[in-house]
Amino acid sequence: MFKVILITIIIFIVVIRILVLFKDLIKFFLTGHDYGFHFSEINTLWKLAKKCNLEEPAALFISVPTLNNAISSYIKETKSKGSSNTKKVQDFLTKLYDFRTRLNIDHENKKGLDSTKYLDKGQRLRIILPGHGLFFSEILNNGYEIVIKIPIQKNIIKLTGDDWVGKNISVYLWRKGDASYVFDTRVTNSGIFNGTSVIYLAQTNKLLRAQKRKSVRCQCNLPASLYFIKSEIIDFNLVEAEPGYRVILEDISEDGAMIRVGGQGINNSQIKLQFKIGEKLILMYGIVRAVEYNKTINQSRLHFECLHLEKEMKNDILSFVYNVLPPEQKDVFDALSATEEDRAEDETAPQESSENNVETELVKPIQEITDEIQAQQISLDELAELDVE
Repeated sequence: MFKVILITIIIFIVVIRILVLFKDLIKFFLTGHDYGFHFSEINTLWKLAKKCNLEEPAALFISVPTLNNAISSYIKETKSKGSSNTKKVQDFLTKLYDFRTRLNIDHENKKGLDSTKYLDKGQRLRIILPGHGLFFSEILNNGYEIVIKIPIQKNIIKLTGDDWVGKNISVYLWRKGDASYVFDTRVTNSGIFNGTSVIYLAQTNKLLRAQKRKSVRCQCNLPASLYFIKSEIIDFNLVEAEPGYRVILEDISEDGAMIRVGGQGINNSQIKLQFKIGEKLILMYGIVRAVEYNKTINQSRLHFECLHLEKEMKNDILSFVYNVLPPEQKDVFDALSATEEDRAEDETAPQESSENNVETELVKPIQEITDEIQAQQISLDELAELDVE
């Protein structure tokens, strides 16, 4: 009996030892299995990760840039050794490019990032430090922790690395070809990385995915005149001289308002609002999307959607909204606006093939494979919306 227990304990210790020694390999294969990849594909990627000394090998399963960089590093290594034209190297590269084609296609069905571990070097970040406003930075390295440049504000370093350590921050970003993301994390340390002053961020699996900044509404108490639109042809520049129904705007944004009015409101009615913000005259045209009627006090709250607003008047409303927002909401508004600008810049910039950095290193057989892959490029359309109201 004692021998059986002893043998069991020894086997248990050996198993634990094996799990500890091969935990990275086991985790890598389990991750690959979770993403639905075959054993041979996982094995190919593991070899590549080891050859390139990747700190986070699992990034190869979802990040095309990481895969490209790894392939490029491998090609440079084989060229330096004079083995780039060998059958073994060519066969391995062929498998990698077959996998890369599948990775592009599989991106269609994925929900995007599920961990900050898969953010790429060079990723631009917009960072909110509560009480200090919005900062800009970018990722220099991503491994056990995220290494980023000391965040700047209006192109100036206003806080040293030590000032950031221990702080909880919110990070906003636009990921090229994907979507906008926001996550909360903690600054764990500061230091020097490759000669640059940096701070270190803790990794997280809690990311929110967004398509674009939605309008921000602010509370207000603005008197306005309401007019029902009866004409099919509307003069959007007409300033009403006659008084309309007197109403109060309880909140306002560039795309609508909450209107308090006496009596029972009419759902789906087309209306015009005329009011002033300071000395600025505002004319908003749209439709009542919903009515909340309080019979006791005989008042209604109208959910108004604006369908037409002149650009100058829109800017007047945005200025008003922004100036009355609490500081923390201003920071969020600025961060979302900045990531929306990053997206617009990305989408209007000339598109370059993601293979460009790798293709320059390829020998002829792989060049043909690359051309084939380039013809099969698929962009991501799946986007989620984040309501910041």
